[in-house]
Amino acid sequence: MSAGEDMTRLCKKAKSNGWKYFGMYSMVQINFVALDLDLVKLIMTKDFHNFADRGLYTNEKDDPLSAHLFSIGGTKWRLLRTKLSPTFTSGKMKSMFSTLADCGAVLEKYIAASIDNDEGNDIKEIVAKFSTDVIGSCAFGLKFNSFTDPDSPFRVHGKKIFDRRSKIQIAKFVLSNAFPNFARAIHITSTPKDTSDFFRKVVKDTITYRQKNNVTRNDFLQLLLELMDKKDAVKNGNNEAEGRNLTMDEAAAQCFVFFLAGFETSSTTMTFALYELAVHQDVQEKVRKEIETVLTKHDNQITYDSLSELKYMKQVIDETLRIYTALPFVTRQAAEDYKIPGEDVVIEKGTRVMIPIQAIHMDEDIYPEPRKFDPDRFSEENKAGRHQYAHIPFGEGPRICIGERFGVMQTKVGLTTILRKFRVTLHKKTKHPLKLSTNGFIPAADGGVWLNLEKL
Repeated sequence: MSAGEDMTRLCKKAKSNGWKYFGMYSMVQINFVALDLDLVKLIMTKDFHNFADRGLYTNEKDDPLSAHLFSIGGTKWRLLRTKLSPTFTSGKMKSMFSTLADCGAVLEKYIAASIDNDEGNDIKEIVAKFSTDVIGSCAFGLKFNSFTDPDSPFRVHGKKIFDRRSKIQIAKFVLSNAFPNFARAIHITSTPKDTSDFFRKVVKDTITYRQKNNVTRNDFLQLLLELMDKKDAVKNGNNEAEGRNLTMDEAAAQCFVFFLAGFETSSTTMTFALYELAVHQDVQEKVRKEIETVLTKHDNQITYDSLSELKYMKQVIDETLRIYTALPFVTRQAAEDYKIPGEDVVIEKGTRVMIPIQAIHMDEDIYPEPRKFDPDRFSEENKAGRHQYAHIPFGEGPRICIGERFGVMQTKVGLTTILRKFRVTLHKKTKHPLKLSTNGFIPAADGGVWLNLEKL
């Protein structure tokens, strides 16, 4: 049983007892698990000031890439979030769109030339290559060539980071989050050293090249470059003053988390969406008809504006994110003692608070037949009848995933590119009903998702 399924089972049992919350130990770490959605809203948004930090392990000295936006807290997080937010506005997304469209064209060409319906098509591998190339262009300003180079270092390191068989990485994660001070004392790192060295060198070399040659690009790295002082660009610096410029390692850490979040979660979502569409041919046809109708109004071009009109596809994506939640839970840490409104219960300072996203998404009181794939759950009418926090795949509040808009856009480009030209059906290699791997936090199909791709 995976960590997400285990937590979902515990939450279901707690709810059956009428509990709004419960406590549990993770080794020596006390955890407060919030079940009531009004309480979840208080923690994530209304009383965010007391739960701003995630309480995750970072070790900036030994593992500079661990100090990224997802993990850091305090003033450092607030300042960095403010500085990076402009990258993900709708205007910036629109200006980056041509890059995504180019990657989509490469994806289409690759599929057309590489279809193998006898052996089956490993759809996760295909869309992961697409996602890797998108992140390469939009975050690093580089061509990763994932489709033509099977040994692309970015694909190699991406696979290594998410290697579900690595017991050493799992042990490090558990140890560092249970005993963070001890882990720092013995120099525990969460990023493999060769991966850390690789990403730090890529970022440093790219930034140095741009500065020396006065090169500017409309990408994430350009914003980071602008947040760095040129004289500090090749140094590491430890000045903690507010408003200081980004160091090279801090810039590398943000590129690293953009890479991790952008390629793994988006490719996972596309994989499971295509699996469900292969199973539910009626839904697939409805999505395809919507694509045809919308693109006809836009000269048959995939554009930023045309994708924004794909309302039913967004419902498919939302339902996929509900069933196959990228992160089973997120954490917050109480900065001060917090008395739950209307209750005689205090969440003590330093307590880790868990928001069980997967359990919320699988709550049969909110979603009848929760394992059934039904995009109509996310029609405007049905959404209006549910609690605002009943669907939080990207988190919520001030620490909502900064790249949500980018991730959805990337997913839409991938799905539109495939579905407008190909019909997907299940290959015999795919286990049906799907069984999820018990390793790792991000969901993955046991045995993979293998599809037939029929050119239309």
